Amino acid sequence: MKILAIESSCDETAAAIIEDGRKILSNVIDSQVETHAKYGGVVPEVASRGHMQVIVRVTEQALKDANMTSEELDAIAATCAPGLIGALLVGANFAKSMAYALKKPFIPVHHIRGHIAANYLAFEDLKPPFLTLVASGGHSMMVLVKDYTEFEILGGTRDDAAGEAFDKVARVLGVGYPGGPKIDKMAQGGDASKYKLPHSKVKDAPLDFSFSGLKTAVINLAHNAEQKGETIDKSALAAAFCNAVVDTLVPRLELAQKQTGVKNIVCAGGVAANSWLRKELEDMAKKNKLNLYLPPLSLCGDNAAMIASQAYYEFKAGNTGNTLQNAFATAEIYENICVKK
Repeated sequence: MKILAIESSCDETAAAIIEDGRKILSNVIDSQVETHAKYGGVVPEVASRGHMQVIVRVTEQALKDANMTSEELDAIAATCAPGLIGALLVGANFAKSMAYALKKPFIPVHHIRGHIAANYLAFEDLKPPFLTLVASGGHSMMVLVKDYTEFEILGGTRDDAAGEAFDKVARVLGVGYPGGPKIDKMAQGGDASKYKLPHSKVKDAPLDFSFSGLKTAVINLAHNAEQKGETIDKSALAAAFCNAVVDTLVPRLELAQKQTGVKNIVCAGGVAANSWLRKELEDMAKKNKLNLYLPPLSLCGDNAAMIASQAYYEFKAGNTGNTLQNAFATAEIYENICVKK
């Protein structure tokens, strides 16, 4: 089964064609990073307009790269939640229209389910059940994947997502947007012990995260140094920040694993590309004799291949939509977002 998927939840316009949920036939991404970098973050209206300008081109390129015509597709999918609502509507409406014109099924996909599915494209042997640490720009949560379309949230952030904290700290350190890869690079070789940062815990919720205090601590440290005329060791501060984020995430994943007994561990989302996080996950998995699945860097960020992969399993479960399908700025990963009426 060959599925074309559209991803437009934030600032990447992407189209991909995946066969049977596992094989990448094409994967095209048009990024707006340079456009939004001058603003220090994503401007929703600008992102929506950017999607409209390139969505036809990336779709045509995906078909060309797969050496296919649109009539040869078996279904059309799109990210329908969560994300920037204007951006989501561009991709969802385009995909719905295409499905209607071609008389093909339309499959709405949850963005975070897609991030998890990115691992299906890299690892043929990966099957539920498994435990997933989701860490992205907008989401941080611990998810038990019971089946391909059945999810249980075991813990999550009480405030900021890990990726959002990276972007805010990057702005304070003057390295710009997007913050994740720039902070990771800056932290290499830095002395993580030079600055003391909070490693948060949530009382009575051992699997929950909190990054607001960490973000504020970095901002205050930088501002206090500036007022005193002191120079910040940016490499060391970036290293201390990465260490604090990892120490917030990995021990909770380890605790969740011990509580569930699940031996297969997955990481998903943009922060999964962070070298500090990947190393700590590898060490934790080795210590506990677990099977660890880390998506390749090319599939950590937003892309349509992961959406098409999840769409295959949504289709097999009967989760299809129609022309009345809406997009949603927020939706829990366990919700069925399909419009049936």
